[in-house]
Amino acid sequence: MADGRSQIRRRAGVRLWLSAGWLVALALAALLAPWIAPKDPLAQDLFLGRLPPFWAQGSEPGYYLGTDSLGRDVLSRILHGSRIALVVALVAGTLTCVIGATLGLLAGFLRGWVDVTISRLIDIWMAFPPVLFSILLIAVLGPGLMSIIIAIVVIDWTRFARVVRAEAMTQGAMDYVASAQVAGRSRLSTMVTEILPNVLPTIVVLLTLEMGISVIVEAILSFVNLSLSTDDPTWGGMIAEGRTAIHQSWWVLVFPLITLFLTVLSFSQLGEGLKDRFDPVLR
Repeated sequence: MADGRSQIRRRAGVRLWLSAGWLVALALAALLAPWIAPKDPLAQDLFLGRLPPFWAQGSEPGYYLGTDSLGRDVLSRILHGSRIALVVALVAGTLTCVIGATLGLLAGFLRGWVDVTISRLIDIWMAFPPVLFSILLIAVLGPGLMSIIIAIVVIDWTRFARVVRAEAMTQGAMDYVASAQVAGRSRLSTMVTEILPNVLPTIVVLLTLEMGISVIVEAILSFVNLSLSTDDPTWGGMIAEGRTAIHQSWWVLVFPLITLFLTVLSFSQLGEGLKDRFDPVLR
């Protein structure tokens, strides 16, 4: 049993460090993009359109991952696009977590009419198809970074609320909660000091997963031209452009797609690694 737990912890450690390493490198690249990007991501030169990556025949110095059909540097656009992706992930994920987890904690611990009201609200909210709901919100609010963040928060808070509610109900039935209330603690104090710390590992996992989902949602909306303007460097916009010219310039599609895949996978694995590392049962 001890060997099994140690193997789980080792795998969790490797998974945690690999995913965290990629996300830290991506965050540094996003912060330093104006200085480390080799070219202006918006600069166009039709004479340099569809240049291949640096290792292929016909490449040009300074265009390490090639150019798109308008002669814009692919690497520079990926670096600047990471800024948009990470801002959406951090802001939308955090706001969704705070709203959903708070409502779920209140519903799961207080029970009664609070639980009934929040649960019915969750059921009604989840009846709407999320993709269509997000497109409708963007159409009403108008394209833009803030509109994307609002759409993600409005749609995804139910994910946190449902899971945290179930966890809070389970923890609320434990003996330590009854002991705290017998000792004279208020319900609010018990919820914050007793229930919340035990639900926190689950919240952290959901938060990292939500950040990955936020990156995907932003990419999808960019793909269908409902995010920022078509000139702004976004991963989804690059994928949409590369899809139409996959046979002439495959690199325009492949490199942002790989970056998107690794980022979403890293967010997911980071959450699982943190859960395994701080799980009280494994400890």
